[in-house]
Amino acid sequence: MKIAIFSDTYPPQINGVATSTYNLVKILKIHGHNVLLVTINTQEAKFEYDEKENIIKIPGFELKKFYGYRGAWIYNSKAFKIIKDFKPDIIHNQHDAPIGQFSRIVASKLNVPFVHTYHTTYEDYTYIVTHGFFDRIAKKTIRAYSVYLSNFSTEFIAPSLKTKEMLRSYGSDNYINVVPTGIDFSLFDYKNIDKSKLNNLKKQYNLNDNDFVFLLLGRLAKEKNMEESIKDIALFKNKYPSISVKLLIVGKGPNEMHLKSLVKENNISKITTFVGPVDANEVPYYYHLASVYTSASLTETQGLTFMEAMASSAIVLARYDDNLAGTIEDGGSGFFFFDEDSFVNKAYYIYNLDQKGLNKIRENALKIISQYSIETFYKNIMEVYYRGRKAYW
Repeated sequence: MKIAIFSDTYPPQINGVATSTYNLVKILKIHGHNVLLVTINTQEAKFEYDEKENIIKIPGFELKKFYGYRGAWIYNSKAFKIIKDFKPDIIHNQHDAPIGQFSRIVASKLNVPFVHTYHTTYEDYTYIVTHGFFDRIAKKTIRAYSVYLSNFSTEFIAPSLKTKEMLRSYGSDNYINVVPTGIDFSLFDYKNIDKSKLNNLKKQYNLNDNDFVFLLLGRLAKEKNMEESIKDIALFKNKYPSISVKLLIVGKGPNEMHLKSLVKENNISKITTFVGPVDANEVPYYYHLASVYTSASLTETQGLTFMEAMASSAIVLARYDDNLAGTIEDGGSGFFFFDEDSFVNKAYYIYNLDQKGLNKIRENALKIISQYSIETFYKNIMEVYYRGRKAYW
């Protein structure tokens, strides 16, 4: 099958949509499909077409207020000609910014089945534009636009049941496929980790075997709610001063200076390292440095980082969210917290688990996340594609 994938973000950028798109392109190619990727050039403001990799990179410009993402014009004639000559059977859009707009124009002009995956809860990001002014109007507009996207699509995908239910609450009555994003868990398996490199990172960040290491990983932005995590970790440290606690914060974003100030205010500067952004290939190593991967975010559509952490054998301590109920079984495959007291109590419980208890949690985690394997994802996505094509027969 000839499949054109459109995404405004793609590695080396580090975010959930970029990772999901990379995994999608990779597994489709492994199974012999002809894939054309259309994305934004993150290096230079010029048009590039890599015929070997079959990637079109449209000229982009930096959007400084949007975490360094790059924007582009919604139409590019050079790209359209290549896509037209490619003669796609399916167009699959992964992100609804300028490239997403372009994908719908192309689908309409070529009369090709259009698949859209709703990866991002856009109304959680309106504050970036509105700064609190007319935010209710902005959220209402986003909801109406989301319904439009659903109705425009030949096939519409939500990565979780929570996202589907949210779209139903917006008023979408189109059929919604629930297809969780697949992950290549082999990338996070300890046996595939360079042990000397891991040891060098331990030395670099002054981590010892007896350290209880918390990891925060992701975009340093308001919606990720890292403020709560930092305060909770500080409370844990204060309550149990004899425990050697370390905190690694991996990522970049507009909230970085605020988070650094918060770390200082809570007197945990000496135990905290702001690692900064790391290459996607380096991310597994940071999960393996961690005793606990924790997040207080309530804006995830699926929670890919939780599954990556579970695949890496880090113990997950997550703020409860309906979206995670099928992945994290409290006390079974990971742990939930609801407030600062439950965070401290659960963290202390994890700290006191013996090796047998830790291994049991890790075994349960691996069993549960198997449903999100890259091969299962491939099977599910192909069912969506075949149904989309059938609508055009």
